Amino acid sequence: MSVRSFYRIQQKPVCNAMCLGNAMHITASVFINDNESGLHADYDRWLEQLAPFDAGSDPATGGYLHNRTGEDNADAHHKRQIMGREVVVAITDGRLHLGPWEHIFYYEFDGRRRKRILVKIIGE
Repeated sequence: MSVRSFYRIQQKPVCNAMCLGNAMHITASVFINDNESGLHADYDRWLEQLAPFDAGSDPATGGYLHNRTGEDNADAHHKRQIMGREVVVAITDGRLHLGPWEHIFYYEFDGRRRKRILVKIIGE
């Protein structure tokens, strides 16, 4: 999901600052890339190849030791680690300083719990 439109400075005017966007959950990522559907499908396929979903807990059969805790989301933890936790973007003259094709994305790899994004503005 592109969250570029959600990053609006509402409280007070900000001229020059840094904006931190943090996924605030261990099975979700915030990252910057192109908003192109083929690229997103490639990410999904690539991540599933690297850390395929398997609800099992036996590594010998493709499962994950983490799943012995009673959860079955070990793959989501690995995918988040690969894609990253947060982004930092400059704010210049009150606007996010993103390239013409750059979007900020929120990816959720587990989907079971309500999630939130922390947006922290540091500057003037």
